Amino acid sequence: MADIKKIVARIGELAQRQNNVELSDIQWIVNQLGENGYAVSERKNDHNTMFSVKGRRFGVCHHNRGSKQIKARYVREFLDAMSDLGLYD
Repeated sequence: MADIKKIVARIGELAQRQNNVELSDIQWIVNQLGENGYAVSERKNDHNTMFSVKGRRFGVCHHNRGSKQIKARYVREFLDAMSDLGLYD
């Protein structure tokens, strides 16, 4: 289990490289938040994964042929959710 400071640092790192983020990076953060007492859930299908962290929902479309990276707009949506939760400035 990572502490909140490490999670916040990882969120900041993802913000610096928005065009080079994979779904697994966001899943790691959400899972670590769950282990730190946040209410989290994840629902997925072939093209999209919906996350909920403390009632704040955001989605990540990961159907990007030939690339593991997700589009920067989904990273920004994730960062907006983390900002609403006070984990990102």
